[in-house]
Amino acid sequence: MSKETCILTTKDFTVLEAMRNRCASREDPLAAILTRKLDGVQVVFREDLPANIASVNSRITYVVNTGDSDTRVLSLERMVAPVGMFLPITTLRGLALLGLAEGQEFVLRTDQGVRETILLEKVHYQPEAARREKTAGADPSARPVRRQRPVLKLVRGGAHDKARDLRAVPDGHDDPGPSVA
Repeated sequence: MSKETCILTTKDFTVLEAMRNRCASREDPLAAILTRKLDGVQVVFREDLPANIASVNSRITYVVNTGDSDTRVLSLERMVAPVGMFLPITTLRGLALLGLAEGQEFVLRTDQGVRETILLEKVHYQPEAARREKTAGADPSARPVRRQRPVLKLVRGGAHDKARDLRAVPDGHDDPGPSVA
C-alpha cells in the first residue's frame, strides 16, 4: 500500500466527503488532508474491511515523529470525557490516521508549518472486525431456539364474561349510548 492510499468503509467515506464539503476554504488545515485521503481512497463495505485498518471507533496505537506511542479511540467528534481516550477525526492527527493500515505512515504539516510523520503501529480493536467475529462465532444450530412472545396480549376482563341486562330507557331505545363505551 502506498503512502497516500487509504481504505475506508462506505460510512467513513461519506463522513469525509461531508467534512470536505463543509471546509470553509482551501486554507483550512483539514482541507489538504481530506483531499489527499479522498483522492487515494479505496472504498469497501464494512464486511470487507481488513482488520488491520483504522476506522472510526477503532482503538489504535500510533507514534508521531518517532516519539512515544499513544493509544486512542478514533471518534467522529470531540469527546469531553474520559479525557485522553479519544482522538477525533476532526483533528489533523485523527484524520491522518483514519484509513491507514498497521505500519503505514502519513506525513502532514501542522498549523504552525511543522512537519509530522504519523505511524499507525497497531489496531487493537476495530468495530467491523469485531462484528465479523461475533457473526462468525454465532452457530445457529448451537443456540437454543427461542420462541418469540407476542408483543401485545389481550386479556378479557371479568366484566366482559357477565351477561348484561339492557333495559329500555324512557325514550324507547335500548342503546346505552357513548357513556357506556
